[in-house]
Amino acid sequence: MTRKNRRAVFILTGLAILGLAVGLILYATSSGITFFYSPSEMAQKHIAPGTRVRLGGMVEKGSVKQAGSTVTFKVTDFVDTMTVSYTGILPDLFREGQGVVCEGKLLPNGTFLADTVLAKHDEKYMPPQVADALKKVGRTKDGKLIKEPSASTPEPSNP
Repeated sequence: MTRKNRRAVFILTGLAILGLAVGLILYATSSGITFFYSPSEMAQKHIAPGTRVRLGGMVEKGSVKQAGSTVTFKVTDFVDTMTVSYTGILPDLFREGQGVVCEGKLLPNGTFLADTVLAKHDEKYMPPQVADALKKVGRTKDGKLIKEPSASTPEPSNP
């Protein structure tokens, strides 16, 4: 085998190994490339207890309860609701009726044990993923239904 052929074989083998590694990485992470799951998606996907995920939605009004340094509250997408337990100091901007993303794991009893809580940064901001998840279920950030176009409204026709 000539020097040129050995070099070509070496380069092709390296590219094949690199391609295989990239393919395996993409396959392994294909189901986990979600920024967060809404409570409805958590119920639909049957996330196994102990799996590390992010949960996002709105903090349900009247659901925040504090016992020492542990806070429990409910996160909703106005279709399903999930109870979250968090031990630590909540962000200053955390409050009821606002968007939140929690990172942690699901417990066997259905409670989400959060180790990180992220809150919005001002009154008009909502994480885009939370807003998109709410739109998917046909709600606004206030929980109101998004007005659907009526069937009697004629669509414009193209001449």
